[in-house]
Amino acid sequence: MSSYDPVVEDIPDELIKLECSAELERAKLAGLAGDEYDDQWRRWRAAMEAVQAAIIAHAAATGAGPDEVAEAVKAVVRHTQEDPAVE
Repeated sequence: MSSYDPVVEDIPDELIKLECSAELERAKLAGLAGDEYDDQWRRWRAAMEAVQAAIIAHAAATGAGPDEVAEAVKAVVRHTQEDPAVE
């Protein structure tokens, strides 16, 4: 029997999409070097900054802790997809 966790249950789809997008950008780093790696790293970093900003905003709006929200988002994403960096 699972218990209701309001932080996990109330994660907006937009946060899930942002986290998935950031994970896809991270996965694209595999095998890159030099300027290509640096360019992709910047894209991944920008995606992560968008995720972090959305997590902070959601935490402020709901009264949850940002770390708790971030952990819940990552847990939801982990359960809905396999790691895109692993083949």
